[in-house]
Amino acid sequence: RQEIRQACDAMPVMSLLTMPFFLAEVRGYSKLYDSLDNEPFKYYNYLQFPFFILFTDMFVYFIHRGLHHPLVYKTLHKPHHKWIMPTPYAAIAFHPVDGWAQSLPYHVFPFIFPLQKIAYLALFFFVQVWTVFIHDGEYVANSPILNGAACHTMHHLYFNYNYGQYTTLWDRLGGSYRKPNEELFRRESKMGQKEWERQCKEMEKMVKAVEGEDDRSYGPPETVKKNI
Repeated sequence: RQEIRQACDAMPVMSLLTMPFFLAEVRGYSKLYDSLDNEPFKYYNYLQFPFFILFTDMFVYFIHRGLHHPLVYKTLHKPHHKWIMPTPYAAIAFHPVDGWAQSLPYHVFPFIFPLQKIAYLALFFFVQVWTVFIHDGEYVANSPILNGAACHTMHHLYFNYNYGQYTTLWDRLGGSYRKPNEELFRRESKMGQKEWERQCKEMEKMVKAVEGEDDRSYGPPETVKKNI
């Protein structure tokens, strides 16, 4: 319930923060183009897709890694890391400024590079679906290239690894790649009490090293109130 509530609270504020980009686009300040015939050069209508992915994958990595800096982590990014074993709702359960900051590469791209309008909508849909997939806890792909749900679970468990969005490229270049635990791909061990306890112990050590004492509350608000 807390994860859902955080997502619902964040969405309107993130939308307001994003609005200036869309306003600038509809007023013609971006490089968005209408017709496929307006492509800047031959085959650009095809090349814009991998180009968008590569550009945003790189900049999301640096923004995300920057959000783990001690000066901003506790204020902006720590609320998202409350969700140690995230669900699809965690895809938008952010501090609003955090969510907005990580979306900046998607909005900046069409102001720097040409992008066909329908392709823009398709890519935005893809970005949101991908973000849900990497938070859904279904570990289908154990790819050394793709940053799938298992890779991103490593990030939520151990904090300083796997900052990437789509690929492991920038984590490998930046020395922050961590291979997902093999247990995540075996359903019986993935959901087993023994594996959960082991992961929790490792995670708690990392929390103390990175954050100090964990001051987050995990019970319903009324329970927390009574305890206080």
